[in-house]
Amino acid sequence: MLGSFGGLEVAKRALHAQQTALYTTGHNIANANTAGYTRQRVNFNATTPFPPASRNRPQIPGQIGTGVEAGSIERIRDSFIDKQYRQENAKVGYYTSKADIMSKMETILNEPSEAGLSHTMDQFWQALQDLSVNPEDSGARSVVKERAIALAESFQYVHSSLQDVRANLKNEIGVGETDVNSIIDQINQLNGQIAKIEPHGYVPNDLYDQRDSLIDELSEYVDINVSYRESTGQPSPIAEGIVTITLNTENTSVENNGSDPITLVNGSVDIIAGSDEAVNHVFVDFDNQNNVQAMFFAQPDRDLTSEEQIEALVANYDQEVFIYGENYEVQGKLNAIVDGAGYLQDFNYDGTGTNVPAGEYNEMLDELDVMVEHFVNEFNAVHKNGYSLVDSDGDGLGDQGIDFFVGSTADTIDVAEAIKNDTDLIAASSDGASGDGENAISLADVYTKRVEQYITSNNTAPDFVPTLDEKASIKSYFESIIGEMGVKAEESIRMQGNSEILRKQVVETRQSISTVSLDEEMTNLIQFQHAYNAAARNMTVVDEMLDRIINNMGLVGR
Repeated sequence: MLGSFGGLEVAKRALHAQQTALYTTGHNIANANTAGYTRQRVNFNATTPFPPASRNRPQIPGQIGTGVEAGSIERIRDSFIDKQYRQENAKVGYYTSKADIMSKMETILNEPSEAGLSHTMDQFWQALQDLSVNPEDSGARSVVKERAIALAESFQYVHSSLQDVRANLKNEIGVGETDVNSIIDQINQLNGQIAKIEPHGYVPNDLYDQRDSLIDELSEYVDINVSYRESTGQPSPIAEGIVTITLNTENTSVENNGSDPITLVNGSVDIIAGSDEAVNHVFVDFDNQNNVQAMFFAQPDRDLTSEEQIEALVANYDQEVFIYGENYEVQGKLNAIVDGAGYLQDFNYDGTGTNVPAGEYNEMLDELDVMVEHFVNEFNAVHKNGYSLVDSDGDGLGDQGIDFFVGSTADTIDVAEAIKNDTDLIAASSDGASGDGENAISLADVYTKRVEQYITSNNTAPDFVPTLDEKASIKSYFESIIGEMGVKAEESIRMQGNSEILRKQVVETRQSISTVSLDEEMTNLIQFQHAYNAAARNMTVVDEMLDRIINNMGLVGR
């Protein structure tokens, strides 16, 4: 049976257990506003009863309990909710960046507005129509020249602005690359620390919180899968173990010399947790047009710069892990930025790929170039058929065969120097008479004329570049470009809102489980305080009982 002091032991254990619960509750209250903190609880365990059960001694009915002990201190967290959050976080990262990228494009094109390209084109066509009424008026000719220069400058401005954004996005990819690699390294370091603590039976809850916060942050950049394996030694049953993070490449064509997924942080038993061999960094390679050629995932070489390591990876690309440009289907902020900045489809370092530029800004630049090419070719063709006011050969008719524009892309279009220097060279007449303005009307009609009605339609754009339909006009084509851009921007904003709502719902569920509630913790404080007081009272009662036995028993008959 229990000794006389067994009651004191029971009370002492109760005091220690409730004291641990009070300390843990205080720790929760202290971290109520700490970002990434997960509330903790003490798991109470009943101590071995008396007499203890054993293999050779059957359990005896009516055992006497020996009290309680504070077992493990556990985080209150739901792994399924964590997975949901990271999935939604990747979508929010993707669509937020996508919406921002499309918003910048809308700002540059600025349609519809009086500062947009379409308004500048309208003013040019209006100037041509005014010239058709007064073909000999020098003022009207000067207005046509200035409106044409303004139109060319507008195309050049839009082109340069789009290219500037692409350059900024390239820099943003570099920043994202650095951030992702830094997060991967930090998670790996925490893996190393956890791997040293868990084998001894300890549960490093604060390290778990730091690691989970970093994993959440990483999920914004790339879509990831997270798995855990048990530490070696004698870990606690509630120890979370060493994390392995892989890139979610489901439904994505990835060349990685095998079927295994791309690993960012390797937590397998074959790798020393926290070592350089346990991580794969991301390396992004660009061509000279700021297009992403390939995205590598390889172990970092601390002695090389990023550029030097990319060169080494390119030299051995057939043995390294990388994703082709056209297969950026994984969600995440980094993917959206790559899609906006531009990448090469079907790219291969051995020269077998077609190296087709793709991405939102590349597509817009291609479409503007197609528009300029058709416009310049047809406008010059019509202008060459007309007659200017200059009669160089003295035959009583104006000169013909003069190009009005030079250049065939949005960044090269300009008014011909001859036209800039002498507005009399503008071919407004269709019959050579100085008072005739019919060709000016024909020039103005280029804006709305269908391609099938063109004098010439020399489209020299590559096969992958979009071109004008036979039934389309310059005006309708530009309107379709703006309309398509608007739809994409609206869709990005809508998907951003939807994904944020879904993530918010997951966050609210997560907070209801893991976040510190001061009301709940205050209730726990009162509960554990009363239990502590009761244990203290129990010890007092046992002490009084022992005092009675020691000092007051055996006095009868003296």
